[in-house]
Amino acid sequence: MAQNEVFQYSIISALMDGVATHGTPISRVLDHGNHGLGTFKSMNGEMIVLDGVCYQMKSDGTVEHIHTPEEVITPFATVTRFQPQVSTRATISSKKGLKELLSKLFPQGKNHFLAIRMDGTFKRIEVRTAGGQCFPREGMVAVADRQTTNEFKGVKGTIIGFRCPAYVMGLNVAGDHLHFIDEEKQKGGHILAFETEGDVEVGVSLMSKFHLEVPTEDEEFNEASLVHDKDGIQKVEG
Repeated sequence: MAQNEVFQYSIISALMDGVATHGTPISRVLDHGNHGLGTFKSMNGEMIVLDGVCYQMKSDGTVEHIHTPEEVITPFATVTRFQPQVSTRATISSKKGLKELLSKLFPQGKNHFLAIRMDGTFKRIEVRTAGGQCFPREGMVAVADRQTTNEFKGVKGTIIGFRCPAYVMGLNVAGDHLHFIDEEKQKGGHILAFETEGDVEVGVSLMSKFHLEVPTEDEEFNEASLVHDKDGIQKVEG
């Protein structure tokens, strides 16, 4: 794939319905991008793809480098070949502050995808990590009820994510969806809240091409209702 095009495997509504037993190898996802996020089989942990390397951030607080991506599957992932079109430095006080910055950098970007990367020191980051399904087809809301939350202070690291337009809610998460990993690759998760410690490096690209692949020969996916549950998605994705 060319730079700054979105590749996505499966849809967020499938995760909401508990479609997470099968998937595609991480290696296939990495063929399409070097920057992204997602989850793992049975929704066991949070995925971050940083500089073409995939990491699994687990609910016990550990981080695993996926050394054999051809042997590990994902039921949902979003990636791109990231090449920032705008690079700047900024102090950001909250997720709302990031939203305002992105709208300023791309005032015509409301109905497009944005890829986001921030590197620096963060005064505070609150993250959650999913511990996985207790049984096949357990829905994402139930899984999220058992999620682990952590707060990191004065930590160096990287935030990776996407802003998706409102019209893709149900296919993906509308709005800003962000994951964090620290500089030592020892902790991280799905971001609930954050604040930078002074300026951080911010890179952003606007994307207009969206490639979606849905599961085939997957009984869970074929039988899922895939109802558009906006409130449920917003609840679990924060």
